[in-house]
Amino acid sequence: MHLRTAKPSHYMGGVHNTMIYVLLPAYNEESALEPLIKKIEAVMREMRSAYRIVVVNDGSRDNTDQILADLVARYAIDVIRHKYNRGLGETARNGFEHIAEVASPSDIIVRMDCDDTHDPRYIPAMVAKLKEGYEVVIASRYAPGGGQIGVDWYRRLISRIANLLMKTVFPIRGVWEYTSGFRAYRASLIQDAITIFGNRFIDLKGMGFTGTVEKIIKCKMMGAHVAEVGFVLRYDKKLSSSKVVTSITTLGYFMLIAKYGLYWGDLGRKWMLDIEERKRRVYGSDGRLLESPAILPIETYPQNSLF
Repeated sequence: MHLRTAKPSHYMGGVHNTMIYVLLPAYNEESALEPLIKKIEAVMREMRSAYRIVVVNDGSRDNTDQILADLVARYAIDVIRHKYNRGLGETARNGFEHIAEVASPSDIIVRMDCDDTHDPRYIPAMVAKLKEGYEVVIASRYAPGGGQIGVDWYRRLISRIANLLMKTVFPIRGVWEYTSGFRAYRASLIQDAITIFGNRFIDLKGMGFTGTVEKIIKCKMMGAHVAEVGFVLRYDKKLSSSKVVTSITTLGYFMLIAKYGLYWGDLGRKWMLDIEERKRRVYGSDGRLLESPAILPIETYPQNSLF
């Protein structure tokens, strides 16, 4: 694994402000990368927010690596490079682990797809929701204002069934979208998750897109406060071929149910103890998230110190 990085801009005037890290797993995304990076930068400028983009290039065989080399010189981008394709689960895990190591607990991590189907214009609403006291905010097709364009009836049906199944087995109040990878997390939650679960934070790495659901299950296990904001999935704008293997991902969902429906063995008991300790540390007696460290108001950042 190789890391290529541009000059960081994490600390401003000696005072740490909330940084938004945007995590982009990439595999053969030569057509989508630059347009998406430009959109992300435009949104961050509108928010007047400090940001870094972390791209995990998962063994792409097209010109993704060459395009990233050019983009690093122009944008606030870190690149983690896999020599060989390892799949979405391991790619996302490596990205989260890297960000967890360099981020402050008060920072924000936004995970997006790299194929231009997730519009960065939803990020401000997701960040605003985090500031209400949530730890995870999901960009949801099933929340008010949400929807999907360009998705055929078969994929719509399979996705809906999968989400209803997860909702039944792993109910989270107010959440209907378990399979969307477009989410915003408090960095402190991801840091705690990696501390508790270690290398098993995303465990079913070879099971297609299963890791996307596994992360939200782990967040539920930790007692995280989760919310949704509506977003429209623009599959009609997808600029690369689909990487989803429906049969493998479906099998992975049933493996998640078997694996996390109950806590199993000594490892499960250790997770329970660690999670209970975190709950005592993070939540007040009323169950609400203790606002320390708090997400700083975006609008207070000096505009000339962001980039």
